[in-house]
Order: sequence, then C-alpha cells, then structure tokens
Amino acid sequence: MKSTNSTIGYHLVAFLTVAIWGSTFVFTKILLQNGLSPAQIFTLRFIIAYVLLFGYELIFKYNSFRLFSDSWKDELLMVLLGVTGGSVYFLTENAAMLFTTATNTSLIVCSCPLFAMLVYANIYRHTERFTKLQVFGSLLACLGMAVVVLNGHFVLHLSPLGDTLAFAACLCWAFYSLLMKPATERYSTLFITRKVFFYGLVTIIPYYFFVPKDVSIFTTSFHQLFNPTVLLNLLFLGVIASMLCFLVWNWVIHKLGTVVATNWVYFNPITTIIFAWWLLHEQITPWFLLGTFCILVGMFLCDHRKY
Repeated sequence: MKSTNSTIGYHLVAFLTVAIWGSTFVFTKILLQNGLSPAQIFTLRFIIAYVLLFGYELIFKYNSFRLFSDSWKDELLMVLLGVTGGSVYFLTENAAMLFTTATNTSLIVCSCPLFAMLVYANIYRHTERFTKLQVFGSLLACLGMAVVVLNGHFVLHLSPLGDTLAFAACLCWAFYSLLMKPATERYSTLFITRKVFFYGLVTIIPYYFFVPKDVSIFTTSFHQLFNPTVLLNLLFLGVIASMLCFLVWNWVIHKLGTVVATNWVYFNPITTIIFAWWLLHEQITPWFLLGTFCILVGMFLCDHRKY
C-alpha cells in the first residue's frame, strides 16, 4: 500500500467529495419543503445521473461502451452495488429519520467505517492485516465523530425501529465500499458507477407498489419539477452529489483502498456542521473542535503504514 505522502491528492479528493455530501442536507431539506418525498428525491437524482452518464459513454466512449458485465456473477455484483449504495441505503437512512432523531441517525450511519474495517479484516484476513495503530486510529476517529455529532449532549433517545433502520443504512454503505474492491479490479469506474445508478433505480421500483402516492410526482405533479427552486436543487443533487461524487468516490476507493477511503465518512458530520454554521448560523462549539481534532489524528494513524 502507498504512504500518506504519495496519496495526499487522493485524500484531498476524498475530502472534497465528503464535503459535498455533507452539504446535501440543505438541498434535500429544500426539496422536502417543496413537497417531494425522500424516495422521489432519490429516484430523480439517480435518473439525472444515469441519463448523463449513459449519454456521455454513448457519445464519447462509444468504442468501449458496454451494457453488461463479463459474467452473470459480475452482473450480480453490480446489482448488489446498486442496492447497497443506492436504493436500500437511501431508503433506510431517510426512513430512519422518521422514527429516530437526526443525531442518532448521523451517529449510527457515520460509524460505517468501523464496521467496514471489521468486515474487511475478516473477509481478507489471509491477505491483508491491520496494525494496532491503524485499529486505534479508526477507533479514535469514530470517537471524534461521536463527539462532533453529540456536541456535548451525551444523551441518546433510543428508538428500536429508527435505530435499526439507521444501522441497516450503515451496513449498506460499509458493504458497498467492500464490494467495490472486486469490482474496480475488473471494470472501469465509469462502467461501475453507471451500473450502480441503473440497479439503484431498478430496485427502487417495488417501493412504489407499496407506496403508490409517491408516484404522483411523475404524473399529476410533474409540472412541480420545473419550479426553479426544485429544478436547481435536483440538478445539484443529480449532477454534482450523485454523478460526479459517485464517480470520484469509486475511483478514490480504488486508489486508497476500502478502509482508508471509507474513513473519510467520519468527516461527514464536520462538513454538515460547517455548512449549518455558514448557512443557518448555528454555533461552533469546543466539542466540535475537539471531535474534529480526534477525527483528523485518527484518520492519519489509520493510513500510517510504516512503523
């Protein structure tokens, strides 16, 4: 594996990606206030991302364009990526917010790097091992993330259903990051990302059979999409936060490795709070600074290879 000095550019890209994802709560909240449901927002942003990627490949990558993987097993891998990084992840995360607090959801979902490390260590225990310093670094970053999210209020309001849904989202993203390892070894980032969007959209279809009222945005309320506020926010989520960020994130996982790249998820609450301070004038507390310090030190230790 590469040292931190030789991968600083990849880390910077990972930081920028997570920073953009941390800002999406503002744009999602605006869309929710304009009458869109979480499932509708997910579907529309993935449609935008898929159409753009499909068109780009068809026009500029025509000679290497392909619809399917080399084998049915690889195609099944793409389905799993679409489920864990798309439909089920977004549905469980958004549904969790309906039954538990935003703090609980953020705390549980953003702990996915720790679970990714545990699963990764068991699956690849014969080929890759983590040092005690790397494990300590991941735990320190996880602790720092908890300090940032809790912000000095060390009281959790437990909700079995909501917390279970948040934990399901956490596991989804952890497994998505792990499944990217075999995928990036055989296919291009562009192809993988397009398949993630496609199967994310395909696997969200059953949801609309159980919640038919959400279909309304595509029929009777279609004109609502052309509201400038709705359209601009959807374009940001579809083009920037989905198409570009998923492309870059899958590439970063390939370059940095699953565990090191996924550790940047710990930084998500930091960017969220910074945007809240900037746009919503929320206060930056000493707990935030302490948690941020722990996250940065922990991430450095986790990526430290030589002793």
